[in-house]
Amino acid sequence: MLECEDVILDKARIRDWRDMYENVWSRPESARYMFWKLTENEEDAYHRMERTIEFEKSHDAYLVYERRSGKAIGFAGAEKVSEGVCEEAGICLGPDYFRKGYGRQILQALIDHCREAYHARTFIYSSRIDNIASRKLAESMGFEKFDEISRFDERDGKTYQLIRYKKKIVVTDNLFNRGCISLWYRPCRPHRQGRIHSGWQ
Repeated sequence: MLECEDVILDKARIRDWRDMYENVWSRPESARYMFWKLTENEEDAYHRMERTIEFEKSHDAYLVYERRSGKAIGFAGAEKVSEGVCEEAGICLGPDYFRKGYGRQILQALIDHCREAYHARTFIYSSRIDNIASRKLAESMGFEKFDEISRFDERDGKTYQLIRYKKKIVVTDNLFNRGCISLWYRPCRPHRQGRIHSGWQ
């Protein structure tokens, strides 16, 4: 579990399917800059959650929960790509939760997690060139552009430009002063009583 001021990143449970369907998976705004396709009905959403849970068991991938409401409102993940280097593997929020500062908290939580779990010293973040909000987030957090590559989007058959950023991770940061703390042995969320955190998407 990765806990921040306003959001919590935790492993999915089957009952989260409806929140994810209503808040994220059925929303075109959420999928706009992502690779996945919209989920069109509740049955497909339920099965998507089953796949999500299995995926999360073997990946650093999480659902994002809003602390205040306890609702599942997005997903996020990271991965180790080489010794000392980790990369963001997708951050997505439902459109009702844009522009609340949640993206910054999520990204910082992933950076802190990679520092703790993998002793990462460099973190890589990618954004489509036309995703202005994502690019502004990276730049405001001190990421520097180091590459730009062309990618193919199978959904529409078009190519797009992907901007890649990197940031050196400061080893001496105090996580408890950043508002994002990794909680590896906490058995449940205080705002979702009885939820044992078990082994995403």
